[in-house]
Amino acid sequence: MGEELRFDGQVAIITGGGRGMGRTHALSMARRGARIVVFDRGVDLDGSGSSTQPADDVVAEIEALGSEAVAFHGSVTDEADAAAAVELALDSFGRLDILINNAGISDPALFEDQTVQQFRTMLDVQYMGTVLVTKAVWPHLMQHGGRIVNTCSEGPLGIHEKMTSYGGAKGGVIGFTTTLAAEGPKYAISVNGFSPRVSTRLSAPEVLAKVYDKPAAAFEKSVARYTTDLASPACVYLAHDSCALNGVILVCGGGEVFRLAYMANDAFHRDALSIEDIAANVDTIIDMRSAHNVGVGIAGVADLGR
Repeated sequence: MGEELRFDGQVAIITGGGRGMGRTHALSMARRGARIVVFDRGVDLDGSGSSTQPADDVVAEIEALGSEAVAFHGSVTDEADAAAAVELALDSFGRLDILINNAGISDPALFEDQTVQQFRTMLDVQYMGTVLVTKAVWPHLMQHGGRIVNTCSEGPLGIHEKMTSYGGAKGGVIGFTTTLAAEGPKYAISVNGFSPRVSTRLSAPEVLAKVYDKPAAAFEKSVARYTTDLASPACVYLAHDSCALNGVILVCGGGEVFRLAYMANDAFHRDALSIEDIAANVDTIIDMRSAHNVGVGIAGVADLGR
């Protein structure tokens, strides 16, 4: 185990910081010296309602640790609120170094049962919420560099049903993360993704029971294994100034961490490619044993201008 990674003097905005995964990020970083803006509207699981209590409670917890924090009760779906959260960070602490886009909702249902409005709401929170807060933060990080960590998911991989709205929106977050990472290094900004394997209210036994049509008791063991404490370290590492990664997505949970990446295999080639060529060689075409990473990949510290 190496030297403790500290965030002394640094300021982070954490959306969805009032509960679950975001709360754990906030407390972990505060213990390591960061000052935190806890950005949380306190909505219900499906995005409805609001409450000031979740953000206020986390601020109180951070202050009890001897660290500093402020609560912001706005919505990530509101462009003015996103800008106001940034201004609160600057007014309260005089700087801004880190953004963790963690706010999210869950509304599982079969595709044929979901309304168009449910898809729009999911996109507004998961995707546009990430875009809007990043857009508000970006000009300030351009001045002195910084780190952005977007909460992604394995949902876009189609690992289970009833998640088309969620998986589609999170697929957008993955694309946003990897493409923005291509622009970040010229401003000394790293943009990475964090995909938690964790049991929170978004993936509690009763939610998983609805997704898989099984009793909630079937998922209770996972609650003990997939705690927020065992997922958060990957996100906090990606937010640290010593991290040289850019355009990388780390999946973490249950004490395990690994990389999730876009992969491509070696191309099958014919000068006059036909439908019949593809049909005759489809097994070779889809064989991923020669797969290699595509995309931004890993940038060195020098490439990020640090």
